[in-house]
Amino acid sequence: MAGSSHGHTPAAWTGVTIAFIGFCVSGAFMVMAQPLGFWAGMVIVVLGGVVGMIMRSMGLGQPKQNNDGALVMSHSAPVVTREPVAAES
Repeated sequence: MAGSSHGHTPAAWTGVTIAFIGFCVSGAFMVMAQPLGFWAGMVIVVLGGVVGMIMRSMGLGQPKQNNDGALVMSHSAPVVTREPVAAES
């Protein structure tokens, strides 16, 4: 997928940022030998994934592609196309 902008969406940035904060919290509490804080950080990591999926379902994520490689917008209405009319001379 050359030229793809995979992950450059508000949903991806938000989910990864929340998960990164959770990893930092878990790492700090692991060093301090506090299991409750460690698991609280792991909950934050999972929360980041959930927030990312919710934002993607709201249309803030990468558009899906069908088998032909065409983009499919999950939140848009169906597009109606017309056949071109031949010009008469």
